[in-house]
Amino acid sequence: MSTLSNTSTSGATAKRLAAGTVALGVATLGYAVGIERRHWTLRTAELPVLAPGSRPFTILHVSDLHMLPSHRSKQRWVAALDELNPDLVVNTGDNLSHRQAVPSVLRALGPLLDRPGVFVFGSNDYYAPKPKNPARYLMPQGKKKRIHGVQLPWRDLRAAFVEHGWTDLTHVRRTIEVGGQPVFAAGVDDPHLRRDRYADIAGPADSGAAVRIGVTHSPEPRVLDTFATDGYDLVLAGHTHGGQLRLPGYGALVTNCELDRTRARGASRWGAHMWLHVSAGLGTSPWAPARFACPPEASLLTLVPRGSGSPKSRKTAPRKARDTVR
Repeated sequence: MSTLSNTSTSGATAKRLAAGTVALGVATLGYAVGIERRHWTLRTAELPVLAPGSRPFTILHVSDLHMLPSHRSKQRWVAALDELNPDLVVNTGDNLSHRQAVPSVLRALGPLLDRPGVFVFGSNDYYAPKPKNPARYLMPQGKKKRIHGVQLPWRDLRAAFVEHGWTDLTHVRRTIEVGGQPVFAAGVDDPHLRRDRYADIAGPADSGAAVRIGVTHSPEPRVLDTFATDGYDLVLAGHTHGGQLRLPGYGALVTNCELDRTRARGASRWGAHMWLHVSAGLGTSPWAPARFACPPEASLLTLVPRGSGSPKSRKTAPRKARDTVR
């Protein structure tokens, strides 16, 4: 009887553990899908990248909107970021997830389009996302077959951005004025799709500018290395979604590019002289609508003169930019 009783108790314990594990998994998935992916967050950082004597200014870094027409809460939250009064807006791509989402993106960015801005596009500006096996994100980059959905109206989006005065940095070098100071900027098309042609913008960055900024959608090390070699002070990128699913104490599981996972979001040094800032972005693929320990974000970066110390970073949710979830 004793043996049978112990066996029965062990079996009941195992069932309770299994049931608890399933319940925890369901609760975690529900949180990741239903709550955190709409927990709009502002990340702020101070980066010492300006030439000595330059006046500090702010950049609003927006990336990976992955907009659907139904994303009303996201549109209102992004539009309210204009109240931060950024001196420059940098958009690092993946604005679209639907063929009818261009008006929704313009509704979100509307007030910001009246400010100085620059942009490059990502894969999900050119092609709609498609369902994919989640396991493919754990595969080496070189072994992944590209899976493209239908073409998206990126030309319409580009035309609207340019009409409002934003600069398309795709394989272009430009000097723009920000806060009365010359800012040298250059960008490449999406390296994730191998569309980058860095040779088109190669050469030393303008040493007379207050700061030299590179812009790319995917932060591929081969592209970051060339920006660093040419003397850029800061490169802005997106694409990684910050890992999208992060484990507390471990960080991002993957970056979906060749960048190491410790740099999946936020600011880090790249080489001796250049800073990298990777936005965790504001959206997800509609086929993987979940975030865990990695809320959707935009970033307000304050650029200060070199020698001002280490970067200061924090997350906030600005009161006036909060919105209800719909």
